[in-house]
Amino acid sequence: MEKSPKFKLFDPVTMAKPSAGYSHVAEVLGGRLVYTAGQVAIDSSGNLVGKDDFSAQVEQVFQNLKLAVEAAGGSFLDVIKLNYYCVEAVDPSEIAALRDIRDKYVNTDSPPASTLVVVSRLVRPEWLIEAEAVAVIA
Repeated sequence: MEKSPKFKLFDPVTMAKPSAGYSHVAEVLGGRLVYTAGQVAIDSSGNLVGKDDFSAQVEQVFQNLKLAVEAAGGSFLDVIKLNYYCVEAVDPSEIAALRDIRDKYVNTDSPPASTLVVVSRLVRPEWLIEAEAVAVIA
């Protein structure tokens, strides 16, 4: 995949290589920074997608992030940072589904910097995950 002239995603040789599909550093070289609000599993009609279904909610969250970045003139390949907030009720074994779904959207050879935080709950108790993105768009 072509390297972006807008940003560089990398892992310093002085740090351990990540094993879970993210980069340690996202360096902006040019372009516009675009920040999304936290996205949850709500479809365009305002309905919850995937009640009690973590994978279905993650898929809808990524669709919403994709739509938000596209509305700003970019694509998911422009995303340099992802932050996830996952409720503690989600079984840790289900986090693999998050990675699998994420990998359908990101450049897995040079994945965005990422943070995953486990929280006691989100604003609405039916939400299992919320995610936000930062993108660099020319």
